[in-house]
Amino acid sequence: MHGPTVIAVPWARHGARFTTALEDTAAWLAARTSASAVTGLLRVVWRNVVAIVGRVVDAAAAGTDRLAGRRRIGIDEVAYRKGQRYLTLVVDHDTGRLVWAADGRDKATMNRFFDELGADRAAALTHVSAAAAGWIGDVVAERVPQAVYCLDPYTWWRGSAMPSTRCAGRYETPPAAARAAEPRCPGSSGAPGGHCGRTRRT
Repeated sequence: MHGPTVIAVPWARHGARFTTALEDTAAWLAARTSASAVTGLLRVVWRNVVAIVGRVVDAAAAGTDRLAGRRRIGIDEVAYRKGQRYLTLVVDHDTGRLVWAADGRDKATMNRFFDELGADRAAALTHVSAAAAGWIGDVVAERVPQAVYCLDPYTWWRGSAMPSTRCAGRYETPPAAARAAEPRCPGSSGAPGGHCGRTRRT
């Protein structure tokens, strides 16, 4: 019988055009340096590096449950492209590692995370830190009502409305003492958080 035959080899991943050693090196470099440095050093075009990173990540994640055993998590968003393109990120505060990421920043995205987490593992969560965003707080209140909702430092400093500590869907403003303690900019009108325009914002 004629035709191509596909066999597994110990020095390459399935469907790869490169050796495992080269792919591991490319993925390591891609996480630590620029695209031009990776392509120039390894003489591999960037589109191949993207495919390599995907295979390396899939191989590392195979058989690993990154959502198991989580107790304290943080949820945030990051813009990765112009035009309001965002990723929702979930980190484990106990290990400092990213455990989940998905395209979007809305309630549907948050519900996807809790669907993957599952009811039993969600019940084990004790703390959730995030900004005072309704698309996060409302879903957390519904899916993990036992968890304490902790505001991130930026939200507290800015004096935004915030979910209650029990995440019951109520919002309250910071006490006057907290607003008065906000840093003042030299030369400003003296209002908390005021900026005079002559010093660098922090």
